[in-house]
Amino acid sequence: MVNYQPIYDIAEVCSQKGLSHAILCPGSRCAPLTLAFSRHPDITTRSISDERSAAFIALGISQQTKVPAALLCTSGSAAYNFSPAVAEAFYQQVPLLVFTADRPKEWIDQFDGQTINQAGIYNSHCKKSFELPQDYQHPDAHWHINRIVNEAINLAREFPPGPVHINTPFREPLYPSSSEAITFSTSLRIIENLDCSKNLSDKEIEEIKNSLASFRKILIVAGQDDFNEILIKAVEKFARQNNAALAGDVISNFHSLALTNRLSDSFLAHCGESVKQSLRPELLLTFGKSVISKNLKTFLRQYHPQQHWHIQTSGPVVDTFQTLTKVIRSTPQHFFGSLVSEKALSNFETQKKVNFVSLWEAEEHRTERSVSNFFSSPLLSELAIVKELLRALPQRCNLHLANSMSVRYANFIGLEAGKKGIHVFANRGTSGIDGCTSTAVGHALTSDVPNFLITGDMAFFYDRNAFWNNYPIPNLRVIVLNNHGGIIFSMIDGPGNLPEQQEYFVTHQRLTAKNLAEEFGFDYLKLDHLKKIKNLFKDFMDFDGKTKILEIESDQQLNIEQFLKFKMDIKKGYEA
Repeated sequence: MVNYQPIYDIAEVCSQKGLSHAILCPGSRCAPLTLAFSRHPDITTRSISDERSAAFIALGISQQTKVPAALLCTSGSAAYNFSPAVAEAFYQQVPLLVFTADRPKEWIDQFDGQTINQAGIYNSHCKKSFELPQDYQHPDAHWHINRIVNEAINLAREFPPGPVHINTPFREPLYPSSSEAITFSTSLRIIENLDCSKNLSDKEIEEIKNSLASFRKILIVAGQDDFNEILIKAVEKFARQNNAALAGDVISNFHSLALTNRLSDSFLAHCGESVKQSLRPELLLTFGKSVISKNLKTFLRQYHPQQHWHIQTSGPVVDTFQTLTKVIRSTPQHFFGSLVSEKALSNFETQKKVNFVSLWEAEEHRTERSVSNFFSSPLLSELAIVKELLRALPQRCNLHLANSMSVRYANFIGLEAGKKGIHVFANRGTSGIDGCTSTAVGHALTSDVPNFLITGDMAFFYDRNAFWNNYPIPNLRVIVLNNHGGIIFSMIDGPGNLPEQQEYFVTHQRLTAKNLAEEFGFDYLKLDHLKKIKNLFKDFMDFDGKTKILEIESDQQLNIEQFLKFKMDIKKGYEA
């Protein structure tokens, strides 16, 4: 009989290190670990049959709880189905602890069932891959397993956080006898990893302050990040005292600051060269991850600042804007908080800085007026419905934005400063449509606030197995923008003018969400006329114990025309 005690103790190590959620995919080879997690009293386990969906649900759980979720599958192609979510977690810097069961090494490449080369299967898309010993007779093997699990959890959490893979080969028999009890050892070694994030020294702070004083045009760009009230307040104080402009996409979660330029993607697409020259920063300060706005990226790549400082605690730093000159190893909240001075600058020193901020504000206000005018005549278009939905969201909720047009609609419209309790999430690590719904489900399973997902029909039906489980999600509301194929390939340069566009790029589909809602026992609402919107939104926002899907079925051509008109109205604001 195989002594699986060191394997059972993996669940206990995870629990003692704070992990409390595990997603388990059905299979036989993974039985020892499945039993360990499922029988542990302090770990909540859920069984998800579709491995691709399961991995994104685990991703959502980790995002919501800020703690790595454990993720487990059997051997073979099941491990490959984790790959999209593992890559998303890697680029979005979300901690995951990924276990893949495996056959013993001697059976690899021997035509044994469900056997592939799994060691290092996620390659450069995880922080590190480990492999457990396949035999446990020697005490050193017990020590080795304990050390690997401790190290893997510490590494998953260490900045930048991300997925860590543990391949786990098991010999048969895989199941305990009926008389065998599964217990957990009481004296396990737990290896702590103290987070001693570097803070700037007094000397470094003084040097940075002296450098800052030489710049009159400072632009802060906030990349994608979770809501962080301490950081937001620190940035606000810094920006106001140093008269710095601030730009942030909807996924930056900086919409609660009134001084945030939320619509830079719109006005940078249409303002002329003279305006762009006036908006050109001397110093660019960045933090966080990706930026949605292609126009902001293009602007900064063409109108280079004199200096670009990126603030990040540790790890590799990207050069998205092709302007990087300095990496500051600090947490963003410490950086901005440390640079707030009690001494006010003189009027002479601040005047040109104030003028720079005013230029950014002027373009923001100009675009706000154009957006307001555009929506003064409502139509049943996706853009208009997203606008109404963003306005109707409750003060405290999670907003999930699927990729392609859904996240772009929300970014072009923006969230108002008064909506400070809305926390925005989007899979912008790899920007794929494959797991947007499953990620939202992971959040809904582990949060006590309403969760709203805005998704297009292609992303929604592609990830329909997000709902193929036995766990209620009454706090989830899904808005499906169904134009039967998507419109992005009708608008971007290239496919829109090709004869193959309709069949091979747009990919028309005829499904509606009604049958799916009935299949899974969800409430289904359909918006097909603007007169229904008030009553439908009222029912949709009523959290009465059921998952609800609101489908907006609309015409592709109308949506294209309205989106182009939206951009044209902004452009006209510069021609008036």
